[in-house]
Amino acid sequence: MQVGIENTQVSPSHLHTYVARTIRALKSDEGPGRSKIEMLFKQAREQIALANAYAIYARKEKIEMDKQLSNFTAHANAINALMSQPQIRALQDDSATVDEEQLKMFEKELKDHLKVTRQLMADSKELFDNQMKIQKLKDTIFGVEDQLARAKKYGELSNLIAGRSTPKSLHCLSMRLLEERITNEPKYLEDEHAASVPEFSDASLYHYAILSDNVLASSVVVKSAILNSQNPEKHVFHIITNKMNMWAMKVWFKMNPPNNVSHIEITSMDDYTFFKSSYMPLLQQLDSDEQYRNLKYRLMLKHLRFYLPEMFPRLRRMLFLDDDVVVQKDLTSLFQINMEGKVHAAVEICSASFNRYSHYMNFSHPLIKKKLNPNACAWAYGMNLFDLDAWRKEKCTEKYHYWQTQVRATPVFFPNLSR
Repeated sequence: MQVGIENTQVSPSHLHTYVARTIRALKSDEGPGRSKIEMLFKQAREQIALANAYAIYARKEKIEMDKQLSNFTAHANAINALMSQPQIRALQDDSATVDEEQLKMFEKELKDHLKVTRQLMADSKELFDNQMKIQKLKDTIFGVEDQLARAKKYGELSNLIAGRSTPKSLHCLSMRLLEERITNEPKYLEDEHAASVPEFSDASLYHYAILSDNVLASSVVVKSAILNSQNPEKHVFHIITNKMNMWAMKVWFKMNPPNNVSHIEITSMDDYTFFKSSYMPLLQQLDSDEQYRNLKYRLMLKHLRFYLPEMFPRLRRMLFLDDDVVVQKDLTSLFQINMEGKVHAAVEICSASFNRYSHYMNFSHPLIKKKLNPNACAWAYGMNLFDLDAWRKEKCTEKYHYWQTQVRATPVFFPNLSR
């Protein structure tokens, strides 16, 4: 017996392995196929998670993936329903004996669902790949559109600078004219008293307003209007510019008078008492914005048309001419138009999209969007007839101020447009 006992002795390590193996075997004996059940349930849960993931992506794509969304959702729900059956849930009970028939049925039905779901995923793979490509293309298009929008913005600003900045040759012309004024001061002293000329405030004459800092352009407008008028002595031209160009303008027209009978008044916008930020909302806005401070005077020259009744309180009607206009016929008949109490007369233009309100007004502002039509036609800015009496009666300048003060954070007018 002693010999037998010696032959059956084992090392501690082998004994530990044997006991552990025996315990696992005893546990497995509690329900045959227990590990298989766990594997099947794990596989089912993973398949449900995958189907739901596909369904979430399909839901994100909305219309394009609507059919796939319903398919993946249906199969995920079917697997969930299978696992929720009482006889299937009973398979997970460690204390119960495994029903081999139920296990086989569960395995078969689960495999059928997995087969269909995997086939659906395989069939949808190309579609999902296409959707990803489409999404990438959409992102690319969005990026290009954003770049285009920025390019348009920079283009408008560049166009403003190119179109409104003073070329070197004209700047030199203004400097030479100013030098002439300083060198021959006595010759131009009489211009200091030009404001006393009675024709400048005679409402029976034909009055024109030109807002410009371009000496040659203003000269062309005045010269062409006078040459085509039948009674040039009845035409009065009011040129409003800035301080830097006022004396250059005066010297030019002194040296190159269009005739000896027409009347030309040249003033600086800074000379008007109302020209201050406390009264003009746009001027206050430009003063507070570093981006437009350098362009303030050029922009304000264009917006001064809103203050014509205040600039010329004794006049009743005025024809506004832009400095890029060349007059080719007598304009006297325009002053005889019956405006029927309306403030403004102009030529309507609808030939292109940039001639619509949407190009000049900020329709992202709710007040503008509510009150105005973005597709309404604009009008030609080169020539505008104003009834100043009707303007005062309708209080148009006050209304202009109202619109400006409503939009401190969001400008009503696009500030990069000088019109």
